[in-house]
Amino acid sequence: MADPRGFLNVRDREVPPYRPVEVRLRDWSEVKDELGRDEVVLKRQAGRCMDCGIPFCHQGCPLGNLIPEWNDLVWRGQYADAIERLHATNNFPEFTGRVCPAPCETSCVLGINQPAVTIKNVEVEIIEHAFEDGNVTPHIAQRHTGKTVAVVGSGPAGLAAAQQLTRAGHTVAVYEKDDRVGGLLRYGVPDFKMEKHVIDRRVAQMEREGTRFRTGIAIGEDITWDDLRARYDSVLIATGAPLPRDLPLPGRELDGIHFAMPYLHQGNQAAAGEDVADQIHAADKHVIVIGGGDTGSDCIGTALRQGAASVTTLAIGKKPPTERPANQPWPTDPRVFEVSSSHEEGGERDYLASTVEFIGDENGHVKSLKVAVTQYNADGSRTPTPGTEREIPADLVLIAMGFTGPEVTNLQAQSQVALTARAQIERAHNYATTQDGVFVAGDAGRGASLVVWAIAEGRAAAAAIDEYLTGSTELPAPVTAHTTALRA
Repeated sequence: MADPRGFLNVRDREVPPYRPVEVRLRDWSEVKDELGRDEVVLKRQAGRCMDCGIPFCHQGCPLGNLIPEWNDLVWRGQYADAIERLHATNNFPEFTGRVCPAPCETSCVLGINQPAVTIKNVEVEIIEHAFEDGNVTPHIAQRHTGKTVAVVGSGPAGLAAAQQLTRAGHTVAVYEKDDRVGGLLRYGVPDFKMEKHVIDRRVAQMEREGTRFRTGIAIGEDITWDDLRARYDSVLIATGAPLPRDLPLPGRELDGIHFAMPYLHQGNQAAAGEDVADQIHAADKHVIVIGGGDTGSDCIGTALRQGAASVTTLAIGKKPPTERPANQPWPTDPRVFEVSSSHEEGGERDYLASTVEFIGDENGHVKSLKVAVTQYNADGSRTPTPGTEREIPADLVLIAMGFTGPEVTNLQAQSQVALTARAQIERAHNYATTQDGVFVAGDAGRGASLVVWAIAEGRAAAAAIDEYLTGSTELPAPVTAHTTALRA
């Protein structure tokens, strides 16, 4: 292990500070203060790892990251070895170290009676050291199989699968409907959480390895799904789960009410210096964000940087507890009250707030929301409490209530891929769909989830495709598919 007495001598978590709020609200750069990086602190935190006989951090992360091993190597200052162990299980630690909520930390054994090891911060520091030291290099396949694979979608699942398959010797083309590679990492995650050069440098490595990228091509429109299957020996669907959950209430048709993702997409385009026609903008507006998750938090930070007059988040449920509740014991990932960097920057959070109606002005634009106190019913449902209605001013409403699944309209019409009763893509435990040679991974198969699950499924699907193409595989498969073979 690292320091045998580290967890006894150092009992507190130490992570790099964020830049001051008044400074970071003036730009779109990452909130973390790069000047706050301290290798002494990093070594001290890595030394708190106990190298448990049964490291529960492994079960917290679907990638199976070798966390105790690279904690030990960081404590010893052996960063070149640390990145080798980290890359053995995770293609993109620079993504997970920035945007993953770190379920590995909530399952850390030290977390039973102390603050958990700062696993996420150690992880991102390892990969940043690797890039700075020139230890992230192309892995060129020693032989080519002559097989071709099309990966549809360039989010973390698609990228992970593409890199694994390219390194296995297959010819891989990644198709992306947007103008740049990255999926939601590019246009769904704001720059203040992850600057986009982080994606670009990894894509550059993949291109040097031989992966080909085809941007601005929408499969199902520019190329039909059946045509794509005919061109390639295998196809992986990694298109994510972009369909947003709506809130069909009176007044929903009013101007000024938008889903969160188009708003964030445009915000990322503008932050990249692009001219965005008719951009949804929060300047001088009273902004209401409906939904209290990560997407809602991203909307808060974006609106504040755009100069919103006020930002209010409405959450239908109760305020979560600040400590792990008894019914969510270690090593489960508990639902607790969290303060993100965006929450630190401003805005209000209103819990037990059920939206009843969108109210518009004479021009058909939203001007306020009618909300009521949420009541919990005996059957477990939640409804507005009669007589508790009130109005909240609103010039811009952003619906961030999660996602319902993948976009499958063209897929269903143009292929033999079967869908479930809930319009999810049907798949087997090895990620295979009902059409020969077509596989599905990431959110497109399991529903909206975490970046670590996307990468894990991408790696596992790559192993399944490699076996399909060659009859065997040496690629790692960290997880089996959560099957969706339930039909009406």
